[in-house]
Amino acid sequence: MYIHLPCWRRVGRADSHADGRPPVLRRHRVRLSRLAVVAGALTLPLAAGTAVAATAQAPTSYKVTRTFRLGAGSHPLAVAFDQRTRTAYVADLTVAGMVSVIGMHSHAKPAGIRVGNSPEGIAADPVTGTVYVANESSDPPSVSVISEATGTVTGTIDVGGGPDAVAADPRTGTVYVANFGSGNVSVISEATGAVTGTIDVGKAPDAVAVDPDTGTVFVTNAQSGTVSVISEATGAVTDTIDVGTASGAVATDPRTGTVYVADEQNGSVSVINEATDTITATIGVGSGPAGIAVDPMTGTVYVTNHDSDTVSVISEATGTVIATVDLGGGRYGGPFGIAVDPITGTAFVASVDSGTVSVITPESGTIGRLPVPGSR
Repeated sequence: MYIHLPCWRRVGRADSHADGRPPVLRRHRVRLSRLAVVAGALTLPLAAGTAVAATAQAPTSYKVTRTFRLGAGSHPLAVAFDQRTRTAYVADLTVAGMVSVIGMHSHAKPAGIRVGNSPEGIAADPVTGTVYVANESSDPPSVSVISEATGTVTGTIDVGGGPDAVAADPRTGTVYVANFGSGNVSVISEATGAVTGTIDVGKAPDAVAVDPDTGTVFVTNAQSGTVSVISEATGAVTDTIDVGTASGAVATDPRTGTVYVADEQNGSVSVINEATDTITATIGVGSGPAGIAVDPMTGTVYVTNHDSDTVSVISEATGTVIATVDLGGGRYGGPFGIAVDPITGTAFVASVDSGTVSVITPESGTIGRLPVPGSR
């Protein structure tokens, strides 16, 4: 799966929401400022001849099966999942930046890894066992490189201004960083840990996703209301798609050649055909859609709705919302970042207001899954 979210900017706490909600981190621009992530889990390519179960029908029932409460003062914003190690990595939007590590089968308190200031985006590359974290307010702005094997930061890479989102392409060993402040994308070689190029895009790029099958990068530009389409082969912008006034989170499904972009002001998701770079549908979701993740095995799209405290589940086949998962439970959770485990269909949701990570599990439907990478 390929997902990414927009970024949050911390500018102090508001007195309260108009509806009586408790204080939360507030937005400093017109759009619902979101996390930049990337992330999430990446479905690895299979070797030739590998048997794959047919894509299953999407389940019709979902529920929260577990909730991890992070430390006091935590604001989990972005999530990445490595299907090889069965581990979720959660970027915590604090000045003293932290990444929480949650093992799929662990009942222990999530471990923490110190990174740069205000980590807003995160991505995992299952091939190299590396996690990349965009540190928005570090000086200079940077990306922290984490070894999954040791659980330590092995390097720091300087990038453009205000890095909000990061995405990794495991096929090419390339990392893309959306720099909100400088209006460009930094291209990083995983092999050398160096920036190999910079690509100018629209205004305030804050979410990024990669389709490794086509070698295409999609960047949402918050203040332009557009998506920049980048060719990995040439490192150039090949098209610009107008998606509305508040383009936010972005995710791709390489199996269908489809891109999904959240419109945070209008509470909807735009569906883009990669072959034509045109919008083919618009799907209404909850209020303040903040993050998107795709489960390509079931053809299911998950959308976190920050202001509704819910997750909308969309069927790719019908283009409709087939379920709405309530995360509030009487609290104002503020779900933002989301990643899906393509092996089990489990979704991990970071709620920035409540300081929690919720686990959503499909309850019905027969799900054919990819083998764990390295197991074949």
